[in-house]
Amino acid sequence: MTTGEMVEQAAVPRVVSILSALLQRVAERNDAAAAEEEGALAAASPQRRPVSAFQGLTKPAISIAGYLERIFRFASCSPSCYVVAYIYLDRFLRRRPALAVDSFNVHRLLITSVLTAVKFVDDICYNNAYFARVGGISLVEMNYLEVDFLFGIAFDLNVTPAAFASYCSVLQSEMAYLEPPSPVEAPRLQHYCAGASDHDDAAAVVAAAGCHRSQQPQLTV
Repeated sequence: MTTGEMVEQAAVPRVVSILSALLQRVAERNDAAAAEEEGALAAASPQRRPVSAFQGLTKPAISIAGYLERIFRFASCSPSCYVVAYIYLDRFLRRRPALAVDSFNVHRLLITSVLTAVKFVDDICYNNAYFARVGGISLVEMNYLEVDFLFGIAFDLNVTPAAFASYCSVLQSEMAYLEPPSPVEAPRLQHYCAGASDHDDAAAVVAAAGCHRSQQPQLTV
């Protein structure tokens, strides 16, 4: 690894790595569950269940970690946007219980949730055409996914400090999972209730993430 690559990798906020690791485990778990379920359904009925607009036909070649780091490098959104995107994603999945995060939909869910979060959280953000290029999809698809996602969360975009702190606690538990020897069970994408002391946890996660905008390179695709 070159010095430039090491500097670029070090510049990625911790919250990006934590979120990608969490989603990777969730996707792998749901991939395995879906494979078992499809095998059982195939024996009973050849008809497949309907899928959402976020479902791809094939697994993207880029990993979840690589994709989220690409979004960070080129989208210039603040680290707190990734926590808010995680909250929005949980709200979306709660309203659509038939949809599970897997390797076929996680990339589209990520680019759409981050796009939604950056528009609500940050003062300045790139437009949909730019995010479409970052995400490797067409502008038409990006626009459609954004609208579908907004209706999916019933336009519930407000995030209270208590809710933010609560989800930061979930991400902190993921940090504990990544650091042996005391792993914890991978949390499902849900809202975990927490007390007032979680505000301290939120500050710790944001501090670990590095709550600042680093200089971002221009996107070239």
